[in-house]
Amino acid sequence: MKIEVWQGDITTLAVDAIVNAANESLLGGGGVDGAIHRAAGPQLLAECAALPEIRPGMRCPTGEVRATAGYLLPAKHVLHTVGPVWQDGQRDEPALLANCYWKSLQLAEQMGLRSIAFPAISCGVFGYPLHQAARIAATETLAWQRSHREPQRIILVAYNAATFKAYHQALVESGQPLDLPATA
Repeated sequence: MKIEVWQGDITTLAVDAIVNAANESLLGGGGVDGAIHRAAGPQLLAECAALPEIRPGMRCPTGEVRATAGYLLPAKHVLHTVGPVWQDGQRDEPALLANCYWKSLQLAEQMGLRSIAFPAISCGVFGYPLHQAARIAATETLAWQRSHREPQRIILVAYNAATFKAYHQALVESGQPLDLPATA
């Protein structure tokens, strides 16, 4: 099995789960979070709002994951994870970002999901440097795949050409041979 890299709109993928790069409230936001909420319809927001708050305004801490249905999305489920806001890389950002991938894969396995698609977590408004984040995504997903059977299909979704290239480079550096590029 190989980790796939695909360029396009994550909300169009017919997989068991797509991962949402969410904020702690899980009530929608900008970037991929807003796109997923718009595509899934108002039921997603209602389910997210019904999740218990850990403290006011926080339903999911950084590095953790929560699951909801996919509603109007082709994906059956949405796994919401909160990536770290980049500061300087010295405040646990790498470990927290790694947790986003690992815990999403762990939950997917527990739910019996066979396919999962990840966006570039924390690379938008949270400011994580793209190439560093791509290396973490590649390292974590490849490590998972070496030691687990499910999910069988893991897709790293690039929203633009720069992200696509960063994912490919990170996978090559991690030792995964690549086939021809896949784009939307």
